[in-house]
Amino acid sequence: MLCRHSFFTCSLIAGLLAGSLPVEGVAKKQRSQPEDGTSSRVAIIWSNPIDIESRDLFHGPGARSQVPRGSFTFVKEDLNGTSPKFVIKDQDEVKWRLKLGIEARPEIVASRIVWAVGYYADEDYFVRDLCVGGMPARLHRGQKLVGPGGCVFDARLKREPSDEKKIGTWRWRSDPFTGTRELNGLRTLMAVLNNWDLKDENNALYQERAELIYAVKDLGASFGCAGLCWPRKRMKGDLEKYSHSVFIRRVTPDAITFQTPARPQFMFVVNPKEYLSRLRLQWIGKNVPRADAKWMGGLLSRLSLKQIHDAFRAAGYSQTEVDEFSKILERRIDTLRDL
Repeated sequence: MLCRHSFFTCSLIAGLLAGSLPVEGVAKKQRSQPEDGTSSRVAIIWSNPIDIESRDLFHGPGARSQVPRGSFTFVKEDLNGTSPKFVIKDQDEVKWRLKLGIEARPEIVASRIVWAVGYYADEDYFVRDLCVGGMPARLHRGQKLVGPGGCVFDARLKREPSDEKKIGTWRWRSDPFTGTRELNGLRTLMAVLNNWDLKDENNALYQERAELIYAVKDLGASFGCAGLCWPRKRMKGDLEKYSHSVFIRRVTPDAITFQTPARPQFMFVVNPKEYLSRLRLQWIGKNVPRADAKWMGGLLSRLSLKQIHDAFRAAGYSQTEVDEFSKILERRIDTLRDL
């Protein structure tokens, strides 16, 4: 089949695909294995949410008493990821990781849905306006998002637990749960949320006593496009993009193929490294066992409309946005439940 784009561009892609895709299972620089001495610990990716119908999706994994309040002081910038982030501490010396930009709101909602159905999630909160003392005059990122007096708006605050120890990351293709209902359910859940940023580096491995906790972190690329799209500012947390995105591409008697994570729009080939890295993620949404997708639909269907509304309200969306986002999410849940 003839390429619809220029000969040069097609040749570039062909060369990159031939020369840069790693051999399956080979990723020498990937820090995804537990540290020495942890192999005997119990690996956990999901816990049965027996109380799902009563879970508070407005406050999420935290509690009303844990909502951030009082005065805050700047500690340092966090230059990981793509969104502007800072570490701050409150008047009780509790540290929080503050995130600004378009990921803040969708991450709040996604973390609550993920937690509601039994997966690990951060304790985070949406803060409409917040002033941070000691903010530097010049920042590496997010300078335009900080007002006079160190005041910021529409921020996500994530509590930094003192007893939580991150020991590395884990790979979607190499983990103790490959082929299990729990991992396939997580693949399904990412498609429900349109969370397309499923790089291995966004997966965290935590050590808690005798357990190894496997978590998907950095959920801010949710509720927008199914993959890299233009304009970038509408890729995440965008009602229109989420509403018009395809959910399921193909259904067979045995398997489901989701649209998320989708192939990037072709304009992103100008950054070949990023383009190809996104192509490699498409398999996560492909050929999910139908029974496992339906299982996830069953879990999600136990959430009430009020709980779903609460998750979006917690992120500061308007009532109209809360209603419309919730309708789309409910339709996707119904689709899975009826498989």
